[in-house]
Amino acid sequence: MTTSGYDRAHAVTMRDVAKAAGVSVATVSHVINDKAGARIGEDARRRVHDAVESLGYRPNALAKTLSRGSSPFIGLVADAIATTPFAGQIIHGAQDEAWKHGYVLLVANTEGNASVERDAIAMMLEHQVRGILYSTWFHREIEVPPTLRQTDTVLVDCFAADEDIPAVVPDEEQGGRVATEELLAAGHQRIAFINTTTPSPAQTGRLAGYRAALAAAGLAYDESLVFQFEPDQGGGYSATAKVLASHATAVFCHNDRVAMGLYDGLRERSLRIPEDIAVMGFDNQDVIAAHLRPPLSTVALPHYELGAAGVRLLLGLDTTRQAMRISCPPIRRSSL
Repeated sequence: MTTSGYDRAHAVTMRDVAKAAGVSVATVSHVINDKAGARIGEDARRRVHDAVESLGYRPNALAKTLSRGSSPFIGLVADAIATTPFAGQIIHGAQDEAWKHGYVLLVANTEGNASVERDAIAMMLEHQVRGILYSTWFHREIEVPPTLRQTDTVLVDCFAADEDIPAVVPDEEQGGRVATEELLAAGHQRIAFINTTTPSPAQTGRLAGYRAALAAAGLAYDESLVFQFEPDQGGGYSATAKVLASHATAVFCHNDRVAMGLYDGLRERSLRIPEDIAVMGFDNQDVIAAHLRPPLSTVALPHYELGAAGVRLLLGLDTTRQAMRISCPPIRRSSL
């Protein structure tokens, strides 16, 4: 028994608070929920608050949610939290922004399982979340799960072309332009681009940015400098021979994994970066880019800001009727 006579091992109820304060359960409910118009004297209010503090009473959050018709929660449903290095930053940004506005983030990792996804969304709807952020691990077009129509929804790092649902996505074209501009600023004019074979907004957007930067610099687009390989380390390694045969002095790689493979291919040929050829990546996958030798200059995917902007859009602090595109900043290291 504690000094107040209550066993801390059992959950303290509103009835316990009422008994300790010498008031009715209804009075405790009115005080705790700050019910407007309730005629309760200051002494009774003080005794209720004292009892709540001394007993450690915690109101039932779900019951309060159901009674008020809203909750302090924002849901985030993602398809690959555990298997991608980027999802954590989306969650971090969304969590920080939600907390700033008095909300808590509820996160569900579905691993792409449709049944798990349906159950996660249903659970969040039962908790009457303020809305749901729906995120994918890479930027792509999706089909919106039907149950998301039952609440406010913002798509993060994905979009639905035929749906009137707001989305927050990286500005792939701007990122490709910035990557190419970094190489131009370093004095290069013959710049190769290793693009992916996978159809995606990243494939088309980064190529469009590459072309736009060349045009702005007064340089003609040369198809012989653009290559398509798998977007991984093996793809970058395989591209090495074609890159060197093109006589490019610099290479913009579709992502940091491709750049890592290109590093391997150049090292095998005893070529130095950046003295013999400059290399620019994309993604800023820190476990790769910052630890290559030399450290890789790259363009960051703005995952933290994607999450934060998604929450702002959900809460109506930003408004858009089309996809909100978030800029991708350059990260300068030693490969240019």
